[in-house]
Amino acid sequence: MFERSHAERIACPDCGLVQWLPEIAAGQVAQCVQCAKMLTRRNRGGIDVPLTLAATALVLLIPANLAPLMSVSERGAQRENWLSTGVATLWSAGYEFLAILVAAFTIVIPFLYLTLLVTVLGSIRFGGPPRLGRVFRWTEHLRPWMMIEVYLVGACVAYSRLQKIAFVNVGLGGWCLMASAFALLLFAAKLDERRIWDALAPRRPLAAGAAVINCIACELPVPMARALERCPRCEAVLHERKPFALHRTTALVIAGFVLLIPANLLPILTIEQLGSIDPNTILGGIRELIRAHLWPLAVIVFVASVIVPLTKLFGLTWMLLLTHQRSGRYLVGRTRLYRMIDLIGRWSNIDIFMLSILVALVRFGVLSQVRAGFGAMAFGAVVIVTMVASRAFDSRLMWDAARPPA
Repeated sequence: MFERSHAERIACPDCGLVQWLPEIAAGQVAQCVQCAKMLTRRNRGGIDVPLTLAATALVLLIPANLAPLMSVSERGAQRENWLSTGVATLWSAGYEFLAILVAAFTIVIPFLYLTLLVTVLGSIRFGGPPRLGRVFRWTEHLRPWMMIEVYLVGACVAYSRLQKIAFVNVGLGGWCLMASAFALLLFAAKLDERRIWDALAPRRPLAAGAAVINCIACELPVPMARALERCPRCEAVLHERKPFALHRTTALVIAGFVLLIPANLLPILTIEQLGSIDPNTILGGIRELIRAHLWPLAVIVFVASVIVPLTKLFGLTWMLLLTHQRSGRYLVGRTRLYRMIDLIGRWSNIDIFMLSILVALVRFGVLSQVRAGFGAMAFGAVVIVTMVASRAFDSRLMWDAARPPA
Protein backbone atom coordinates (compact mmCIF):
# COMPACT_ATOMS: atom_id res chain seq x y z
CA MET A 1 0.00 0.00 0.00
CA PHE A 2 1.05 3.61 -0.51
CA GLU A 3 0.81 6.65 1.71
CA ARG A 4 -2.05 8.93 0.65
CA SER A 5 -0.01 11.92 1.70
CA HIS A 6 2.32 11.09 -1.19
CA ALA A 7 -0.51 10.38 -3.67
CA GLU A 8 -2.58 12.51 -6.01
CA ARG A 9 -6.34 12.30 -6.43
CA ILE A 10 -7.27 12.06 -10.11
CA ALA A 11 -10.17 10.97 -12.30
CA CYS A 12 -9.52 8.41 -15.04
CA PRO A 13 -9.98 10.12 -18.44
CA ASP A 14 -11.58 6.96 -19.91
CA CYS A 15 -14.03 5.80 -17.21
CA GLY A 16 -14.19 8.79 -14.85
CA LEU A 17 -13.31 6.84 -11.68
CA VAL A 18 -11.81 9.10 -9.03
CA GLN A 19 -8.82 7.37 -7.45
CA TRP A 20 -5.50 7.99 -5.76
CA LEU A 21 -2.44 7.99 -8.00
CA PRO A 22 0.69 7.04 -6.05
CA GLU A 23 4.17 8.30 -6.76
CA ILE A 24 5.92 5.81 -9.04
CA ALA A 25 9.58 5.14 -9.74
CA ALA A 26 11.37 5.36 -13.09
CA GLY A 27 10.35 2.51 -15.39
CA GLN A 28 7.00 1.95 -13.63
CA VAL A 29 3.47 2.40 -15.02
CA ALA A 30 0.26 3.30 -13.15
CA GLN A 31 -3.07 1.99 -14.49
CA CYS A 32 -6.69 2.71 -13.64
CA VAL A 33 -8.02 0.06 -11.24
CA GLN A 34 -11.36 -0.05 -13.08
CA CYS A 35 -10.65 0.05 -16.85
CA ALA A 36 -6.84 -0.54 -16.99
CA LYS A 37 -6.20 2.82 -18.67
CA MET A 38 -2.53 3.81 -18.38
CA LEU A 39 -2.69 6.89 -16.18
CA THR A 40 1.01 7.69 -16.21
CA ARG A 41 4.43 6.18 -16.73
CA ARG A 42 7.73 7.35 -15.39
CA ASN A 43 10.32 7.01 -18.15
CA ARG A 44 14.04 7.25 -17.64
CA GLY A 45 15.77 10.15 -19.36
CA GLY A 46 13.65 13.04 -18.08
CA ILE A 47 13.28 15.92 -20.55
CA ASP A 48 16.65 15.55 -22.31
CA VAL A 49 15.93 12.33 -24.23
CA PRO A 50 12.49 13.37 -25.62
CA LEU A 51 13.88 16.80 -26.52
CA THR A 52 16.83 15.28 -28.39
CA LEU A 53 14.60 12.85 -30.30
CA ALA A 54 12.04 15.53 -31.21
CA ALA A 55 14.78 17.90 -32.41
CA THR A 56 16.36 15.08 -34.43
CA ALA A 57 13.05 14.25 -36.11
CA LEU A 58 12.49 17.95 -36.92
CA VAL A 59 15.97 18.39 -38.43
CA LEU A 60 15.59 15.22 -40.53
CA LEU A 61 12.29 16.47 -41.93
CA ILE A 62 14.11 19.28 -43.74
CA PRO A 63 16.10 17.08 -46.18
CA ALA A 64 13.09 14.72 -46.31
CA ASN A 65 11.18 17.60 -47.92
CA LEU A 66 14.02 19.04 -50.01
CA ALA A 67 15.47 15.84 -51.49
CA PRO A 68 13.72 13.24 -53.71
CA LEU A 69 11.98 10.43 -51.86
CA MET A 70 11.89 7.99 -54.74
CA SER A 71 12.60 7.82 -58.47
CA VAL A 72 11.46 5.49 -61.24
CA SER A 73 12.94 4.77 -64.66
CA GLU A 74 11.11 3.26 -67.62
CA ARG A 75 12.41 2.98 -71.20
CA GLY A 76 14.92 5.78 -70.66
CA ALA A 77 12.45 8.17 -69.03
CA GLN A 78 12.83 9.06 -65.36
CA ARG A 79 10.53 10.60 -62.77
CA GLU A 80 11.33 11.75 -59.22
CA ASN A 81 8.98 12.23 -56.30
CA TRP A 82 9.27 14.73 -53.43
CA LEU A 83 6.74 15.00 -50.61
CA SER A 84 5.25 17.97 -52.44
CA THR A 85 5.11 16.32 -55.89
CA GLY A 86 2.06 14.19 -55.16
CA VAL A 87 0.31 17.20 -53.65
CA ALA A 88 0.93 19.30 -56.77
CA THR A 89 -0.13 16.49 -59.12
CA LEU A 90 -3.38 15.82 -57.26
CA TRP A 91 -4.17 19.54 -57.16
CA SER A 92 -3.56 20.03 -60.89
CA ALA A 93 -5.72 16.99 -61.67
CA GLY A 94 -8.69 18.54 -59.86
CA TYR A 95 -8.45 16.55 -56.62
CA GLU A 96 -7.88 19.52 -54.33
CA PHE A 97 -9.39 17.76 -51.31
CA LEU A 98 -6.87 14.90 -51.53
CA ALA A 99 -4.02 17.33 -52.17
CA ILE A 100 -4.89 19.28 -49.01
CA LEU A 101 -5.09 16.07 -46.96
CA VAL A 102 -1.69 14.82 -48.11
CA ALA A 103 -0.04 18.22 -47.64
CA ALA A 104 -1.54 18.68 -44.17
CA PHE A 105 -0.77 15.18 -42.85
CA THR A 106 2.75 14.80 -44.27
CA ILE A 107 4.21 18.34 -44.50
CA VAL A 108 2.37 21.07 -42.60
CA ILE A 109 1.27 19.27 -39.43
CA PRO A 110 4.56 17.34 -38.88
CA PHE A 111 6.60 20.57 -39.07
CA LEU A 112 4.12 22.46 -36.88
CA TYR A 113 3.85 19.63 -34.33
CA LEU A 114 7.60 19.14 -33.95
CA THR A 115 8.33 22.88 -33.87
CA LEU A 116 5.81 23.44 -31.07
CA LEU A 117 7.05 20.35 -29.24
CA VAL A 118 10.70 21.41 -29.37
CA THR A 119 9.65 24.87 -28.19
CA VAL A 120 7.85 23.46 -25.14
CA LEU A 121 10.52 20.90 -24.20
CA GLY A 122 13.33 23.39 -24.83
CA SER A 123 11.58 25.95 -22.64
CA ILE A 124 11.32 23.45 -19.79
CA ARG A 125 14.91 22.31 -20.19
CA PHE A 126 16.56 25.71 -20.60
CA GLY A 127 14.19 27.95 -18.68
CA GLY A 128 12.44 29.72 -21.54
CA PRO A 129 9.17 31.69 -21.44
CA PRO A 130 6.53 30.38 -19.01
CA ARG A 131 2.86 29.58 -19.66
CA LEU A 132 3.29 27.24 -22.60
CA GLY A 133 0.47 24.95 -21.50
CA ARG A 134 -1.72 26.09 -24.37
CA VAL A 135 1.06 25.28 -26.85
CA PHE A 136 1.54 21.77 -25.42
CA ARG A 137 -2.23 21.24 -25.56
CA TRP A 138 -2.10 21.96 -29.29
CA THR A 139 0.67 19.37 -29.77
CA GLU A 140 -1.64 16.81 -28.12
CA HIS A 141 -4.40 17.74 -30.59
CA LEU A 142 -2.05 17.61 -33.59
CA ARG A 143 -0.38 14.27 -32.81
CA PRO A 144 -3.10 11.98 -34.31
CA TRP A 145 -3.02 14.01 -37.54
CA MET A 146 0.75 13.78 -38.03
CA MET A 147 1.15 10.71 -40.27
CA ILE A 148 4.77 10.32 -41.32
CA GLU A 149 4.86 6.64 -40.33
CA VAL A 150 1.58 5.98 -42.14
CA TYR A 151 2.99 7.68 -45.25
CA LEU A 152 6.03 5.37 -45.12
CA VAL A 153 3.82 2.27 -45.15
CA GLY A 154 1.95 3.75 -48.11
CA ALA A 155 5.32 4.33 -49.78
CA CYS A 156 6.20 0.65 -49.26
CA VAL A 157 2.96 -0.40 -50.96
CA ALA A 158 3.63 2.02 -53.84
CA TYR A 159 7.22 0.73 -54.15
CA SER A 160 5.99 -2.86 -54.51
CA ARG A 161 3.50 -1.88 -57.21
CA LEU A 162 6.02 0.26 -59.10
CA GLN A 163 8.55 -2.56 -59.26
CA LYS A 164 6.19 -4.40 -61.62
CA ILE A 165 6.47 -1.72 -64.30
CA ALA A 166 9.74 0.16 -63.75
CA PHE A 167 13.08 0.35 -61.95
CA VAL A 168 12.63 2.03 -58.56
CA ASN A 169 15.26 3.77 -56.45
CA VAL A 170 14.89 5.25 -52.94
CA GLY A 171 16.41 8.73 -52.71
CA LEU A 172 18.04 10.72 -49.92
CA GLY A 173 14.69 12.23 -48.91
CA GLY A 174 13.21 8.77 -48.45
CA TRP A 175 16.02 7.66 -46.14
CA CYS A 176 15.73 10.89 -44.12
CA LEU A 177 11.97 10.43 -43.83
CA MET A 178 12.49 6.89 -42.52
CA ALA A 179 15.03 8.14 -39.97
CA SER A 180 12.66 10.92 -38.87
CA ALA A 181 9.81 8.42 -38.39
CA PHE A 182 12.11 6.14 -36.36
CA ALA A 183 13.10 9.08 -34.12
CA LEU A 184 9.40 9.87 -33.62
CA LEU A 185 8.65 6.28 -32.59
CA LEU A 186 11.43 6.43 -30.00
CA PHE A 187 10.16 9.82 -28.86
CA ALA A 188 6.64 8.44 -28.31
CA ALA A 189 8.10 5.64 -26.19
CA LYS A 190 10.09 8.07 -24.05
CA LEU A 191 7.63 10.95 -23.61
CA ASP A 192 6.02 11.28 -20.18
CA GLU A 193 3.10 13.69 -20.75
CA ARG A 194 2.25 14.00 -17.07
CA ARG A 195 5.82 15.05 -16.27
CA ILE A 196 5.63 17.71 -19.01
CA TRP A 197 2.32 19.04 -17.70
CA ASP A 198 3.65 19.14 -14.14
CA ALA A 199 6.75 20.99 -15.31
CA LEU A 200 4.58 23.57 -17.10
CA ALA A 201 2.34 24.13 -14.05
CA PRO A 202 2.45 21.90 -10.95
CA ARG A 203 -0.83 20.70 -9.47
CA ARG A 204 -2.13 22.52 -6.43
CA PRO A 205 -3.53 20.47 -3.54
CA LEU A 206 -7.32 20.58 -3.20
CA ALA A 207 -9.35 20.25 -0.05
CA ALA A 208 -10.19 16.67 0.87
CA GLY A 209 -13.69 15.73 -0.25
CA ALA A 210 -14.08 18.85 -2.40
CA ALA A 211 -16.04 18.49 -5.65
CA VAL A 212 -13.56 18.68 -8.53
CA ILE A 213 -13.59 18.67 -12.31
CA ASN A 214 -10.70 17.34 -14.36
CA CYS A 215 -9.63 19.29 -17.43
CA ILE A 216 -10.33 17.16 -20.50
CA ALA A 217 -7.09 18.32 -22.17
CA CYS A 218 -4.44 18.23 -19.44
CA GLU A 219 -6.31 16.37 -16.64
CA LEU A 220 -5.65 19.12 -14.09
CA PRO A 221 -8.11 18.81 -11.18
CA VAL A 222 -9.81 22.12 -10.35
CA PRO A 223 -12.82 22.97 -8.15
CA MET A 224 -16.17 22.13 -9.74
CA ALA A 225 -17.23 25.76 -9.28
CA ARG A 226 -14.84 26.70 -12.11
CA ALA A 227 -16.73 24.69 -14.76
CA LEU A 228 -16.98 26.49 -18.12
CA GLU A 229 -14.04 28.71 -17.19
CA ARG A 230 -10.56 28.38 -18.70
CA CYS A 231 -8.16 25.78 -17.31
CA PRO A 232 -5.38 27.62 -15.42
CA ARG A 233 -2.75 25.35 -16.98
CA CYS A 234 -3.68 24.73 -20.64
CA GLU A 235 -6.45 27.33 -21.14
CA ALA A 236 -8.99 24.79 -22.43
CA VAL A 237 -12.63 25.36 -21.47
CA LEU A 238 -13.44 23.21 -18.45
CA HIS A 239 -16.21 20.65 -19.02
CA GLU A 240 -17.15 17.71 -16.86
CA ARG A 241 -17.76 15.71 -20.05
CA LYS A 242 -17.24 16.51 -23.73
CA PRO A 243 -20.21 18.67 -24.78
CA PHE A 244 -22.78 17.06 -27.12
CA ALA A 245 -20.49 14.03 -27.48
CA LEU A 246 -23.25 11.51 -28.27
CA HIS A 247 -25.02 13.74 -30.80
CA ARG A 248 -21.82 14.66 -32.63
CA THR A 249 -20.57 11.09 -32.71
CA THR A 250 -23.92 9.78 -34.00
CA ALA A 251 -24.01 12.31 -36.85
CA LEU A 252 -20.40 11.56 -37.83
CA VAL A 253 -20.92 7.78 -37.74
CA ILE A 254 -23.96 8.07 -40.04
CA ALA A 255 -21.90 10.21 -42.43
CA GLY A 256 -19.12 7.61 -42.33
CA PHE A 257 -21.48 4.78 -43.29
CA VAL A 258 -22.86 6.84 -46.20
CA LEU A 259 -19.38 7.74 -47.50
CA LEU A 260 -18.19 4.14 -47.19
CA ILE A 261 -20.43 3.08 -50.10
CA PRO A 262 -18.79 5.17 -52.87
CA ALA A 263 -15.39 4.69 -51.21
CA ASN A 264 -15.59 0.95 -51.86
CA LEU A 265 -17.56 0.93 -55.13
CA LEU A 266 -15.75 3.65 -57.07
CA PRO A 267 -12.14 3.29 -58.30
CA ILE A 268 -9.52 4.94 -56.11
CA LEU A 269 -7.05 4.92 -59.01
CA THR A 270 -6.87 4.05 -62.71
CA ILE A 271 -3.76 2.57 -64.31
CA GLU A 272 -3.29 3.30 -68.04
CA GLN A 273 -0.59 1.21 -69.71
CA LEU A 274 -0.02 0.94 -73.48
CA GLY A 275 -3.65 1.84 -74.19
CA SER A 276 -5.06 -0.54 -71.56
CA ILE A 277 -7.17 1.07 -68.84
CA ASP A 278 -7.39 -0.75 -65.49
CA PRO A 279 -9.57 0.93 -62.80
CA ASN A 280 -8.73 -0.26 -59.27
CA THR A 281 -11.08 -0.18 -56.29
CA ILE A 282 -9.75 -0.81 -52.79
CA LEU A 283 -10.51 -4.54 -52.99
CA GLY A 284 -9.15 -4.66 -56.56
CA GLY A 285 -5.83 -3.27 -55.37
CA ILE A 286 -5.68 -5.90 -52.63
CA ARG A 287 -6.34 -8.67 -55.17
CA GLU A 288 -3.53 -7.30 -57.33
CA LEU A 289 -1.10 -7.48 -54.40
CA ILE A 290 -2.18 -11.08 -53.76
CA ARG A 291 -1.65 -12.02 -57.44
CA ALA A 292 1.83 -10.51 -57.21
CA HIS A 293 2.49 -12.79 -54.16
CA LEU A 294 2.88 -9.75 -51.90
CA TRP A 295 0.85 -11.28 -49.11
CA PRO A 296 2.22 -9.18 -46.20
CA LEU A 297 1.40 -5.92 -47.99
CA ALA A 298 -2.00 -7.24 -49.06
CA VAL A 299 -2.82 -8.05 -45.44
CA ILE A 300 -1.65 -4.60 -44.29
CA VAL A 301 -3.76 -2.80 -46.91
CA PHE A 302 -6.81 -5.02 -46.24
CA VAL A 303 -6.64 -4.37 -42.50
CA ALA A 304 -5.97 -0.61 -42.86
CA SER A 305 -8.45 0.09 -45.68
CA VAL A 306 -11.27 -2.37 -44.96
CA ILE A 307 -11.12 -3.78 -41.44
CA VAL A 308 -10.15 -0.57 -39.61
CA PRO A 309 -12.92 1.69 -41.06
CA LEU A 310 -15.55 -1.00 -40.48
CA THR A 311 -14.29 -1.65 -36.94
CA LYS A 312 -14.45 2.05 -36.13
CA LEU A 313 -17.95 2.55 -37.52
CA PHE A 314 -19.52 -0.62 -36.11
CA GLY A 315 -17.63 -0.26 -32.83
CA LEU A 316 -18.79 3.32 -32.27
CA THR A 317 -22.34 2.31 -33.28
CA TRP A 318 -22.31 -0.49 -30.69
CA MET A 319 -21.07 1.91 -28.00
CA LEU A 320 -23.71 4.51 -28.86
CA LEU A 321 -26.54 1.96 -28.77
CA LEU A 322 -25.54 0.44 -25.42
CA THR A 323 -25.01 3.91 -23.94
CA HIS A 324 -28.48 4.94 -25.13
CA GLN A 325 -29.88 1.76 -23.49
CA ARG A 326 -27.98 2.61 -20.28
CA SER A 327 -26.44 -0.86 -20.41
CA GLY A 328 -23.70 -1.94 -18.04
CA ARG A 329 -22.61 -4.88 -20.19
CA TYR A 330 -19.00 -5.19 -21.35
CA LEU A 331 -18.01 -1.76 -19.98
CA VAL A 332 -14.33 -2.62 -19.66
CA GLY A 333 -14.32 -4.30 -23.08
CA ARG A 334 -16.07 -1.34 -24.68
CA THR A 335 -13.61 1.09 -23.13
CA ARG A 336 -10.64 -0.91 -24.37
CA LEU A 337 -12.22 -1.12 -27.84
CA TYR A 338 -12.65 2.65 -27.84
CA ARG A 339 -8.98 3.15 -26.99
CA MET A 340 -8.00 0.85 -29.86
CA ILE A 341 -10.37 2.61 -32.30
CA ASP A 342 -8.97 6.01 -31.36
CA LEU A 343 -5.42 4.72 -31.85
CA ILE A 344 -5.64 2.89 -35.18
CA GLY A 345 -7.92 5.17 -37.22
CA ARG A 346 -5.10 7.15 -38.84
CA TRP A 347 -3.65 4.02 -40.49
CA SER A 348 -6.51 3.92 -42.98
CA ASN A 349 -4.74 6.68 -44.91
CA ILE A 350 -2.24 4.18 -46.37
CA ASP A 351 -4.17 4.00 -49.65
CA ILE A 352 -4.37 7.79 -49.96
CA PHE A 353 -0.62 8.20 -49.48
CA MET A 354 0.13 5.34 -51.87
CA LEU A 355 -2.03 7.06 -54.47
CA SER A 356 -0.21 10.39 -54.03
CA ILE A 357 3.11 8.66 -54.76
CA LEU A 358 1.85 6.69 -57.78
CA VAL A 359 0.21 9.67 -59.52
CA ALA A 360 3.44 11.65 -59.09
CA LEU A 361 5.82 8.96 -60.36
CA VAL A 362 3.89 7.08 -63.04
CA ARG A 363 3.61 9.82 -65.68
CA PHE A 364 5.05 8.37 -68.86
CA GLY A 365 2.39 9.51 -71.33
CA VAL A 366 0.93 6.74 -73.48
CA LEU A 367 3.38 4.19 -72.04
CA SER A 368 1.99 4.21 -68.51
CA GLN A 369 0.14 6.60 -66.26
CA VAL A 370 -1.77 6.52 -62.95
CA ARG A 371 -4.76 8.76 -62.31
CA ALA A 372 -6.69 9.32 -59.09
CA GLY A 373 -10.33 8.24 -58.89
CA PHE A 374 -13.38 9.61 -57.13
CA GLY A 375 -13.35 6.62 -54.78
CA ALA A 376 -10.20 8.07 -53.22
CA MET A 377 -12.07 11.32 -52.44
CA ALA A 378 -14.82 9.40 -50.66
CA PHE A 379 -12.35 7.17 -48.82
CA GLY A 380 -10.32 10.18 -47.65
CA ALA A 381 -13.54 11.67 -46.30
CA VAL A 382 -14.33 8.39 -44.49
CA VAL A 383 -10.94 8.47 -42.75
CA ILE A 384 -11.40 12.08 -41.62
CA VAL A 385 -15.00 11.58 -40.46
CA THR A 386 -14.21 8.42 -38.46
CA MET A 387 -11.17 10.00 -36.81
CA VAL A 388 -13.20 13.06 -35.79
CA ALA A 389 -15.99 10.76 -34.56
CA SER A 390 -13.68 8.81 -32.26
CA ARG A 391 -12.20 12.07 -30.92
CA ALA A 392 -15.71 13.48 -30.33
CA PHE A 393 -16.91 10.45 -28.36
CA ASP A 394 -16.51 10.47 -24.56
CA SER A 395 -16.09 6.94 -23.18
CA ARG A 396 -16.92 8.16 -19.66
CA LEU A 397 -20.53 8.59 -20.79
CA MET A 398 -20.79 4.79 -21.09
CA TRP A 399 -19.92 4.45 -17.41
CA ASP A 400 -22.19 7.35 -16.43
CA ALA A 401 -25.15 5.79 -18.26
CA ALA A 402 -24.65 2.43 -16.54
CA ARG A 403 -24.78 3.92 -13.02
CA PRO A 404 -28.17 3.78 -11.28
CA PRO A 405 -29.84 7.19 -11.01
CA ALA A 406 -29.19 9.02 -7.76
